[in-house]
Amino acid sequence: MIAYPHGTPPAPGQSILVAPGIYWIRMPLPFKLDHINLWLLEDHDADGDLMGDGAGDGGGEIKGRGWTIVDTGYGMAQTHTWWERHFVETMQGMPVKRIIVTHYHPDHVGCAAWLHERTGAPVWMTATEFLSAHAAAEDTSGFDRATTAAFFIAHGLARIRPDFAVAQNERSNAYKRGVPTLPRQYHRLIDGDSLRIGTRHWTVKTVLGHAPEHAVLFSTGSSTDSLNGDSVLISGDQVLPRITTNVGVWGNQPEANPLKQFLDSMDKFSSLPAATLVLPSHDRVFTGVHERIAQLALHHEQRLAELMVAIREPKSAAEILPVLFKRELDNHQLVFAMGEAIAHLHYLWYAGRAKRIQAENGIYVFQAIA
Repeated sequence: MIAYPHGTPPAPGQSILVAPGIYWIRMPLPFKLDHINLWLLEDHDADGDLMGDGAGDGGGEIKGRGWTIVDTGYGMAQTHTWWERHFVETMQGMPVKRIIVTHYHPDHVGCAAWLHERTGAPVWMTATEFLSAHAAAEDTSGFDRATTAAFFIAHGLARIRPDFAVAQNERSNAYKRGVPTLPRQYHRLIDGDSLRIGTRHWTVKTVLGHAPEHAVLFSTGSSTDSLNGDSVLISGDQVLPRITTNVGVWGNQPEANPLKQFLDSMDKFSSLPAATLVLPSHDRVFTGVHERIAQLALHHEQRLAELMVAIREPKSAAEILPVLFKRELDNHQLVFAMGEAIAHLHYLWYAGRAKRIQAENGIYVFQAIA
């Protein structure tokens, strides 16, 4: 059963203690999904000694009492204003020791450089997410708008939205709006890394599908106090309690199968204790991780079954958008919808449940295999 131990999320500028040493804060986003959850981890060593050996866990920068930040918010002045309030009220003027970014999307990395410059704390990310952030900001390496537009046109978008390519080329770099600057240096996170933050040990797990090398953090609790032995998962965007994570194919990896990667990555959570407290990037803190993973698997299988019916006759990804999305899509939403539509079709194609055909006009269509 999925349960929400904290019914009301924190108001802007406020915080909620969700587990020993872990605070939930929330920042605004300028989208329909109007918030992101961020996490403040007490990183205190009251005796003045560093927690950790300084070799692989970030030790060596700041001694004494302080904080680790997990994810940073969208890079805009309003977010900076709320951070300034948290520095004073929530964090009580104590230093930031480390900034951890789960993945490269703007609501997660947007303020990383600003926070680094403001606090002096190092930024921690996986290598693929760090490099993807720079590629997206520079509009290069296949992250550019022209590559995206050409890819979606090859999947039939020009037929149903002939203005898309022009709109895509005329718009400014949307990624750059949320990530005005990026850190030039970072500490690399690798799957299996162990971090000691305050009295807690955290294990880094990398998961696929939503982002190239998304990091999640799992803690079995305090390393010194058995009473605090609660299990906590900072899940980023990989496991959300009610909405489904966007999983898409993009122009820089046109043959990818990210939905399979996403579903396979869920195996990394199968051994978590049933009572694990999940801290997602959107919506509310919850318990019931195994139930939620089962729901997500069922949801995607149901969508795939609907697509199998829809593509009894050959159809492009653009043509099956109404099957997956029942609402009108603006150009911003259309990008993510197309990526997700192609991801579902690719899943069927790689599983041998559908065939992909490139028509004479160059457009890819998919047809179910009976």
